[in-house]
Amino acid sequence: MIQRKKKIVLYQPKQVDDSLGAESCKDMLPLEMLTIAAYPIADGYDVQIVDGSLYTGTAGHDALLEACDGAMMVATTGILGYMVTDGYLAMRKVKGRYPSLPAVIGGWFASVRPDLQLETGMYECVVHGQGEIAFREVVQAIDHGTPLDDIAGLSIMRDGQVIRTEHRGVVGWDKVLRPAWDLIDIEPYKRHQLRKDSARDVLRMPTPPNLGYGEPYFGITYFGSYGCPEPCTFCCSPIVTDRRWKPAPADRMLDDIEDLYERWGGFDAIRFHDANFGVMEKRARAFAEGFIDRGLHRKVSWNAFMETHSILNYKSDTLDLLAESGMYIAEIGAEAGTDEMMKKIGKPIKGDDNIEASVEMDRRGIQASVTYIIGYPGESEESMLATIDQCRRLHMAAPHARPTVWPYRPIPGTVMWDQAIELGYEGPKTLPEWGSIGEYHLEETWPGNIPPRVAEARMMYQHFATLNWGLARGRRRGFWEKRAEKRLGDGSFVDGRLETRAFGIYNKLRRTLFKPDDLPRSWVDPGHKTGTAGNERSKSRKAMTDTALGN
Repeated sequence: MIQRKKKIVLYQPKQVDDSLGAESCKDMLPLEMLTIAAYPIADGYDVQIVDGSLYTGTAGHDALLEACDGAMMVATTGILGYMVTDGYLAMRKVKGRYPSLPAVIGGWFASVRPDLQLETGMYECVVHGQGEIAFREVVQAIDHGTPLDDIAGLSIMRDGQVIRTEHRGVVGWDKVLRPAWDLIDIEPYKRHQLRKDSARDVLRMPTPPNLGYGEPYFGITYFGSYGCPEPCTFCCSPIVTDRRWKPAPADRMLDDIEDLYERWGGFDAIRFHDANFGVMEKRARAFAEGFIDRGLHRKVSWNAFMETHSILNYKSDTLDLLAESGMYIAEIGAEAGTDEMMKKIGKPIKGDDNIEASVEMDRRGIQASVTYIIGYPGESEESMLATIDQCRRLHMAAPHARPTVWPYRPIPGTVMWDQAIELGYEGPKTLPEWGSIGEYHLEETWPGNIPPRVAEARMMYQHFATLNWGLARGRRRGFWEKRAEKRLGDGSFVDGRLETRAFGIYNKLRRTLFKPDDLPRSWVDPGHKTGTAGNERSKSRKAMTDTALGN
């Protein structure tokens, strides 16, 4: 008689709430689950992954419930946003049907708020930070019925108190197994991305330049490093990763990417999910050279996060190699537009460094996707306006770039979280509430923190920038676009309220009389839109939260 392997079910929560009419981009592979799955598979367990983003409505929860039948344990993850809510709702259903099934959770948000997870009574433990090896030990402990207390890197509930076990250090890639790529059926991801209207999917990156504007393409996500050495006081990475940065060698990444390219019949783009791809110039250069030497640059474009100071410190020919190798987007956290605010954040960025770095990429045909933030705890109105103005000047200096301004969102486990609390911020109290606060670049999560004059300036900038990019009317370059460029060029965009209203009337009439433009969602920041859309999102999320809380 053949003994069946013990089954472990891993649930990847949805990235986007599709009840609001949105589709998430399906290049977002369940990398977290594929990585931790490698260890129990090596130990002889049967591992199944259910990716909620592949399902509509509650169908993903139904698939999860079916997969959990006969399972030894179930695990999930999540980052701040809708994943928190979907994971909570899914696991509540699992525990309702299988109350004795052991469950575990890890990921960024669980790592900074383990108390919220454990207070639900659904989880045996929270796995902190880099969780691959800790998860392996948790699986073995649950299988053999031994206590979790001696496993490093966990939070557990004991006698109503959250207990943190011994700290677990970050390990290098020589200690980390390759992801369990065999577990993933790539066809649903590919099929969804190649839909005609896939450019409108939420979180979709722009089409690679070798393809037509807005054309469907097949992309994947990948990560080749863990952690980030930056001390950013608004980010929870310093406390989760100890500011350690562990990169995979360039050859390991290249071997993996070549294998996946052959395995999946090719792909057009790679989105690197490294928190900070460009920490080490030598490694970035080796990767670019290898991408070229292996001929991958003729088939695949790629994008990654890079810091302003990395770009400015790289040799010129290294930046040339990045562009030649197919890098087409550099995602840059510009953060602020004043030296005083940058000092409080902790990044070594001064003056117009952000503009200079974006221009360096722009000269090489690489789009700089630049994000600024306003409304940090204690930030002055003048500082916020200076950030918006630097964003405007960057827009004019680097035509390929896409700089935008987001409102600050307090995140637990950060220096600025404590500062925000001291200033009167009251964050969500429950998991569903945390998951319902939405994307911080779409709406303010700290109401009243940004002064009306600053909010108006941000709205005006986003309106005219979207026009100037040609994203409001299907890449047309007519009166409205040229007028927007003039206002952005001389800084008079802040006085353009009447023009925005006039364009709104004109555009509504045009779209009523003629076929609406099928515009890509990729680079359109709705931050310039007033009232209705944001209010409807908030109402929908409140209703969803009330349902989750049983109200």
